[in-house]
Amino acid sequence: MKFGPLEFCAVILLALVLIPEAVFGIRFVIDREECFSHNVQYEGDTVHVSFVVIKVDSSWYYSQDGVDLVVKGPSGDQIHDFHDKISEKFDFVAHHKGVHRFCFSNKSPYHETIDFDVHVGHFSYYDEHAKDEHFNPLLEQISKLEEALYNIQFEQHWLEAQTERQAIINEGMSHRAVYKAFWESIALVGASVLQVYLLRRLFERKLGISRV
Repeated sequence: MKFGPLEFCAVILLALVLIPEAVFGIRFVIDREECFSHNVQYEGDTVHVSFVVIKVDSSWYYSQDGVDLVVKGPSGDQIHDFHDKISEKFDFVAHHKGVHRFCFSNKSPYHETIDFDVHVGHFSYYDEHAKDEHFNPLLEQISKLEEALYNIQFEQHWLEAQTERQAIINEGMSHRAVYKAFWESIALVGASVLQVYLLRRLFERKLGISRV
């Protein structure tokens, strides 16, 4: 089925109206454990989740241990369980509507900053008009456009978080390299001064012995 200019404008307008869907994004600092809740209103919705450990609050500490994440459904059933992850991106189908919990655990001795995103994909307008044959092609196009826009936004945020993490790691490594070079220079100068002092004492002792 082909769409004319008016139908195409209708697709765009309806997509813009329907875009404000269930989206949750936050950046937080974790000490030991942090839990977040997100309400999934319909069974069968697809829940998209991503997180990235942006940085560790220590310029000298660098580890690939990561954090743990446990995802639980409304009845307390465990849906996903990740261990020692620096970053992760996944999705799952909600078999029950209700509040889902996402609990992060940090095993490192330092605070860590985490970028966390949740997006619930649901097309309620399609449910209301699924029996209308005239709307089906139009609603299909809206659904595809909505999903494409969300995927672009989700992937863009994921890549931005990954890029920021890599930039912080590179900056930290650069600082550590500068500090290392500085202390190596101090040690080299100190060793040279000590060597000159010892040689001077040795010559002075030899000179004193020869005079006697």
